[in-house]
Amino acid sequence: MSQMSVRDLGRATLARQLLLERADLGVVEAVERLTGMQAQEPKHPYVGLWTRLTSFEDTDLTSAVEDHSVVRATMMRGTLHLVSAADYASYRLTLAPVLEAGLSALGDRGAGLDPPKVVKAAERLLAKEPLTFTEVRAALQEKFPDVNERALGFTTRMMVPLVVVPSETRWAYAANPRFSPGGDWVSAKLTDNGAAELARRYLAAFGPATPADFQTWSGLQKAKPLFDSLDLVELSCDGKAVYDLPDAPRPGEDAEAPVRYLPEFDNLLLAHAKRTRVIADEHKPAVYTKNLRVKSTYLVDGMVAGLWTADKKRGVATLHLTPFGRLLKKHRTALEKEGDALLRFLEPDAKSHAFEVS
Repeated sequence: MSQMSVRDLGRATLARQLLLERADLGVVEAVERLTGMQAQEPKHPYVGLWTRLTSFEDTDLTSAVEDHSVVRATMMRGTLHLVSAADYASYRLTLAPVLEAGLSALGDRGAGLDPPKVVKAAERLLAKEPLTFTEVRAALQEKFPDVNERALGFTTRMMVPLVVVPSETRWAYAANPRFSPGGDWVSAKLTDNGAAELARRYLAAFGPATPADFQTWSGLQKAKPLFDSLDLVELSCDGKAVYDLPDAPRPGEDAEAPVRYLPEFDNLLLAHAKRTRVIADEHKPAVYTKNLRVKSTYLVDGMVAGLWTADKKRGVATLHLTPFGRLLKKHRTALEKEGDALLRFLEPDAKSHAFEVS
């Protein structure tokens, strides 16, 4: 059994996440290579693609969203993701057990809830026209007056395959967007491509990994028998087994890892049960907040080394860095150069740009 260090694991995952070197890929291919991108808020996948691709303009992703080749929908872990239309059609039903199980979170608010009846009513409602969830909840409340309004909306969100309808904004989606039936939007029949194929896609994007890692990323349970059924190589890291696709890239711990800026909720920081390959345990409290946000971070030598934010005041766009430790001069220089490019992407109309380290 081949031995791998934690640093080896990190380099392998960074290579697959297009973070060792930018890739010359189109938007749809990139989103599929990443097996989807966390998209709780619409802006973050734009930054995530900018940091991973050699040539990326915000209009590239907006165009893919507008022509329905990329969609934003509730997928892995019951959270909004940006995925290709093909992957949505292939895996939305595969993830249905995860989404249905999420109804247990309703607790007492689910009193009187009959999910199959709510699903049928919601499907009929949304078949007529795209609606916001404010409108969906109000309409369902009229039909089910004794059921909690939020429970009705949550059931619809989890159990009815929907996509978010884009709008004419820079980041493609409004703050209170409308939703449409997913099958109609992608013009394809939704099929269950199976957890086995999804696990292979996961390893291609985030491996080497453990069954627990796959469960953390997808929300699907009982992954160990699933991994055992696949044609995988078994590796060892710190005395524990990790699994991978036989021909997947594993460049080794000496591979150069340039500085990179990651947006909030980047899947690199959400795709493993144990995340020491990319972030030290001591830094996790600063990144993962109690209200379930994941802050914007930057990588130095393949590891999360601090936080970043950007703002624009009086025409000046400023990138603010909060390092977790001592910042070497060469790393500061690289971060400032990369940060200037990031600011020009985020704030193309800014009169000037500034770089601050706290």
